[in-house]
Amino acid sequence: MSLYLVLQLAFRALRRNMLRTFLTTLGIIIGVASVITMVAIGQGAKESIRASIASMGVNILFISPSSPNRGGVSLGAAQGVSLTDEDAAAIASECSYVRYISPTVQTSYQIVYGNLNWSASIIGCNADYLSIRDWPLFTGEFLSEQEVRTAAKVCVIGKTVTDRLFPTGQDPVGEIIRIKKVPFRIIGTLIPRGQSSFGQDQDNVVMIPYTSAQKRIAGRTRWLTFMVSAVTQDLMVPAQEQIRDLLRQRHKLRPEDEDNFSIRNQTDIANMASSTAQVMTLLLGSIASISLLVGGIGIMNIMLVSVTERTREIGIRMAVGAKEKDIMLQFLAESIVISLTGGIVGIILGTFFSWAISLLLNWRTSVSLSSVVLSFLFSALVGVFFGYQPARKAAKLNPIEALRYE
Repeated sequence: MSLYLVLQLAFRALRRNMLRTFLTTLGIIIGVASVITMVAIGQGAKESIRASIASMGVNILFISPSSPNRGGVSLGAAQGVSLTDEDAAAIASECSYVRYISPTVQTSYQIVYGNLNWSASIIGCNADYLSIRDWPLFTGEFLSEQEVRTAAKVCVIGKTVTDRLFPTGQDPVGEIIRIKKVPFRIIGTLIPRGQSSFGQDQDNVVMIPYTSAQKRIAGRTRWLTFMVSAVTQDLMVPAQEQIRDLLRQRHKLRPEDEDNFSIRNQTDIANMASSTAQVMTLLLGSIASISLLVGGIGIMNIMLVSVTERTREIGIRMAVGAKEKDIMLQFLAESIVISLTGGIVGIILGTFFSWAISLLLNWRTSVSLSSVVLSFLFSALVGVFFGYQPARKAAKLNPIEALRYE
């Protein structure tokens, strides 16, 4: 029997009961659309995370203190060696692969201007911070080395802080705000950056000299972290090794001692965040796949019912010369037609839902070709797998008993 004739018979049989065929196909449609949509949301989250990390700047390394180990035994945070101003100066002067370095202190406090107040992130940094972050000024000027050395009470504010404390549109440069009752003069404002993929408002920030943050806000001069920019993207790993060797030497660590600091680059952070997003994508896809399996079970159920209803028809076909493989191919073709039709419609709906979610909820989604192909192939496999048993049952019917079936 030719493939064309098999498909013709399959479509003819499915058209006999359009409502039942539609309801059976609906299970596959929902399953495929769910998989496409869930995977698109997960892929969009992963891309958003990478874009957010990339928006922090280029060629960035993050250095932070950590608990040291002696002979494999942790000494605890209290025994840790902090990162100091001298460490930062040594890295800047001795590491040839480092372009910029900024000690950072980050906290959050209530900011007061007149009778208005607002909670914002306070970042203590030096004059190189904006170069590291590749973040232009909007108005005014940024922190100078002199202001950092003298722990000056000056600051640069983001767009959100500007809008909240100066709602009338006045120029904030030159105005005085208070952080923890300490007056700071605004010397500049920042270009808006918008929200990160983590939902954090990057413009809700006040930047002050890190020395001012240490002495006037945080009340501590230890446990700095460093943000470093390598000369080029290709030199990030060599820069990382240079910094590690220098800090181990400065902290007098023996060869068997573990680092009492950690150095991470954007790639490491992006990979960690992406792996988390990937796990969530797989989880969402797996949950959505359950509905696809349920749709497959629906196909098997309907096909078994169809075999029972058409027992006499099967007997007649066998009596006029149809072979077992012809009967099996016919019912298997019906199952595959249902699953592939559902797969195609499901892919279209899944792509539409992904677009609608991105448009209406402002969530980033990404429909990948691999997810579309896999969903289509999986729907075809569902048709073969769940249609095989009903088709085999139809092919194994006894022609005489089938003809006598009422």
